[in-house]
Amino acid sequence: MPKPAPARRVTAADIAQAVGVSRATVGFVLNNTPGQTISEGTRTRVREAAARLGYRPNKAATALAGGRSRIVLLMLPDWPADFSMRTYLEEASRALDEAGYSLVTQTHSAARMARPLWEALNPDVVVGWARFEDQDVASMRAAGITRIVPGPDAQVPLDEAPGVGDGARLQVDHLYDLGHRRLAFAAAADPRIADLVGARASAAQDRAVIRGAELRDVRAVGDAACSAAEAVRAWHEAGVTGIVAYNDEVAAALVGAAVRAGLRVPQDLAVIGHDDSPLAALFVPSLSSVRMDAVRAGRFLAEVALREAEGRPLSPLRYEPDTRLVVRESTAAGAAAGIDEAGADDA
Repeated sequence: MPKPAPARRVTAADIAQAVGVSRATVGFVLNNTPGQTISEGTRTRVREAAARLGYRPNKAATALAGGRSRIVLLMLPDWPADFSMRTYLEEASRALDEAGYSLVTQTHSAARMARPLWEALNPDVVVGWARFEDQDVASMRAAGITRIVPGPDAQVPLDEAPGVGDGARLQVDHLYDLGHRRLAFAAAADPRIADLVGARASAAQDRAVIRGAELRDVRAVGDAACSAAEAVRAWHEAGVTGIVAYNDEVAAALVGAAVRAGLRVPQDLAVIGHDDSPLAALFVPSLSSVRMDAVRAGRFLAEVALREAEGRPLSPLRYEPDTRLVVRESTAAGAAAGIDEAGADDA
C-alpha cells in the first residue's frame, strides 16, 4: 500500500487566497509590520485563516527578514576535544537552544586554509576564547558582523583567565597537605595546548613556592624525548614523591608506569590528575583529580552570547569557576577538610 504523501506546508499565499487579499497584506499582518493601513477586520480574517489552515511561520525566513540568523558562532582554539571541552560545548549548545539560538563551532587553526564561517552564516554573535586578531575583526566587519566577544579592545591573558590556574593550585595544596614536599609537574606533549599547559605549570610552581614545597621539574610526558617510564624513574631517583599531572590521561600514564616499575601508588609516588574524566574513576588504582564545572562554564558562555545578541550589558556579568578536588586511590587517604571523598562524591 503506497504511503500517503506528506502534508504540504501552508504558506502565506494559501492564506491570501483564502481571505482574498494580497500576499503582501498577509505578510504585513502576520509580521505586525508597522506603518500599514490595514483595517482591523482584514487583520482578523487573516489571523483566523492562518489558525484554521494550520499556518506555521518559517523561523529561518522570519529571522532573516528581521536581520537576525539566531546563530552563535564559537571560534574554538586548536585544542584536543577532551572530556571537559565536550561537556562545555554540549551545555552551551543546550542553553542557547533553550533561548532559540543555534551554536555553531569552528576550529581556529593556525593554517587558516578554510573560509571562516562568519562569512557564510551571518551569525548574530561571534565568540572567541581570546581577543581576535585585527585581520579577523576586519573580516567580520566586512561581513556585517558587529557583535564580537571579546571586543577588539579586550584581552585577558590566559594565565589570568578565571579557572585556568585554580585546578593546579588545588593539586599542589592537596599533595602538600598530605606531606609531600618534593613535587614535579607532568605536562602534556601536544604542542597545540602548550600555552594552556604552561599556564597551569606556572600556577603550580607559584603555589608550591607559597606553600613552601619544591616543584623540582616540569617535563612533557609522552613526547619523543620522555616516556612516562623515564619520567617516573627520574623523578623517583630525585626524591619526588608527589606529581601534579596536566590531566587524567597523563596521570594514568604515570601511575601505570610507576606500578610497572614496582613502585607503590600512593605510598611511594602520589599522582593527581585534572578534569575528573570518566577514566579517573575507572582506572586501577583510581585517580584523584580536579573537577571543573564544565556545565557552569557552558552556561556562562551561552549567557554572554545571549546578552551580546540582545544588546544587554555584559559589565555586571562575571564567571565564578567551581573547581574542587575528588580524592581517590592515587593519593593517600585522610586529606584536608573540605575535600570530597570519592565514595560519597561518585555515588
